[in-house]
Amino acid sequence: MVSSFAFPLISGQGFASGRINLGKIEVIKISRFELIWSSNLLQDKNIGVSFYKPVGVPHGFYSLGHYCQRNNKPLWGFVLVVREVDCFEPEVDNSPPLLKPLDYTLVWSSDDGSEEKYGGCGFFWLPQPPEGYKPLGFLVTNNPDKPDLDEVRCVRADLTDECEPYRPLLETFSKFLNLPVRVSSTRPSHRGVLGRGVSVGTFFCGYWTSEEELNIACLKNLDKLHAMPNLEQIHALIKHYGPTVFFHPSEVYLPSSVPWFLKNGALMYKAGDSSGEPIDAEGTNLPSGGTNDGAFWIDLPSDDRRNTVKQGNLESAKLYVHVKPALGGTFTDVAVWVFCPFNGPGTLKVGALNISLGKIGQHVGDWEHFTIRICNFTGELWSIYFSQHSGGEWVDAYDLEYIEGNKAIVYSSKNGHASYPHPGCYIQGSTKLGIGIRNDAACSNLFVDSSTRYEIIAAEYLDGSDFIEPYWLQFMRKWGPTIVYGSRIELDKIISHLPGGFRSSVENIFDGIPLELYGEEGPTGPKEKNNWVGDERG
Repeated sequence: MVSSFAFPLISGQGFASGRINLGKIEVIKISRFELIWSSNLLQDKNIGVSFYKPVGVPHGFYSLGHYCQRNNKPLWGFVLVVREVDCFEPEVDNSPPLLKPLDYTLVWSSDDGSEEKYGGCGFFWLPQPPEGYKPLGFLVTNNPDKPDLDEVRCVRADLTDECEPYRPLLETFSKFLNLPVRVSSTRPSHRGVLGRGVSVGTFFCGYWTSEEELNIACLKNLDKLHAMPNLEQIHALIKHYGPTVFFHPSEVYLPSSVPWFLKNGALMYKAGDSSGEPIDAEGTNLPSGGTNDGAFWIDLPSDDRRNTVKQGNLESAKLYVHVKPALGGTFTDVAVWVFCPFNGPGTLKVGALNISLGKIGQHVGDWEHFTIRICNFTGELWSIYFSQHSGGEWVDAYDLEYIEGNKAIVYSSKNGHASYPHPGCYIQGSTKLGIGIRNDAACSNLFVDSSTRYEIIAAEYLDGSDFIEPYWLQFMRKWGPTIVYGSRIELDKIISHLPGGFRSSVENIFDGIPLELYGEEGPTGPKEKNNWVGDERG
């Protein structure tokens, strides 16, 4: 691993101790590998993949499978190795947690008629487990001899969880079986705060279709989340890794703190009542709990402060932090929320043309976020999730930009405030045709440093912590009113004036725009978002 992402250890609990107890077994992350075989497609060596076995496995620990990744990026990954641990709880039966496989099945080999595509031959073996056990990965050899049975362990079924294919790594075709062969990374099927699935770091190989269940599993954390950071360690992590968020130099709608927004004239409205009620700076008079039932909403001031509040207040802005377990408590997700009083309108890019979309895209109240993922084995920064409208992307730590030491840069797009890892013009639509909604991201002197200007608003796994959730976080309704107007008519006018070759493509993009963008509809707060308890969409 790249040492610059290392965390200066603060002792306490099991965080960054190098080992994690999952209940009946203990796991260690191995990031040193020995190359076994590379696929190296002759057409473009960069799109090939390589397969590795872990090296430096400590005595008493066992491999669960091999590792695979694409050749067009640095060697960056891990596999877990396991050993049994003494447990004071009586076993349901006398079956040990780990057993050798009974045999191996050859799932695929590159010498089945496809060797002209590859450098040498690779052979892919699936461990055949004893009854009541499951394999957690595949082994690869560069010759047709089966691996040694002692090279890997199968895990008792009750200590495993379901996994699913994640990122595709290799697709080819088996001429002998007349079937497509797929290699992909895997991840637990059950993720998020309540998920106990643990990523093993191995890969899947086979003839899988979306209707089938994978023939390998992942681990399950049966123990408490003892590897999660304590409060002192959380503060140290944020100060060490907290990114700086840069806003576009032409940004008009900047962030603010929530108390600044509330005390500068924000109003709460109730359905059936046209008179807004002032909200105190901490939101203590906002209705808490419930659901997004449309009974209440927040709006901008109704007086001459309205346009001023729209533009936010960078001096008051702070970032709001939610800390939660990920991947069975083997990682920590630090979700960082940015609040802007107003989300600006969009701009349509059609080739070299830039067309203002008027009111489309604008709304009162904008909650955006990015998520820092920390490895609980070592305290390393592992990746950052960049939320981008209805989706987003995970970016590994080696592919981020840094402003100072381990502090990454997050670029917030103009008007819409989506987050990106690098500056540029990102198109929401058809990047191939250069048609879609613009998301412009650039460096400027408008920024917020999350390592110093933050507030922890939630970390539910910490019992008896010395911080409390702010009152406004309990407001489950919308942070902006719903206003409907005939924007589709205006869009059709734009389409009618475009060159004929562009019209159908632009129509398809507009057809995919969520209906709420044809009006103004404020978002719900962080606690109502799916990723508050779920995993990120990436």
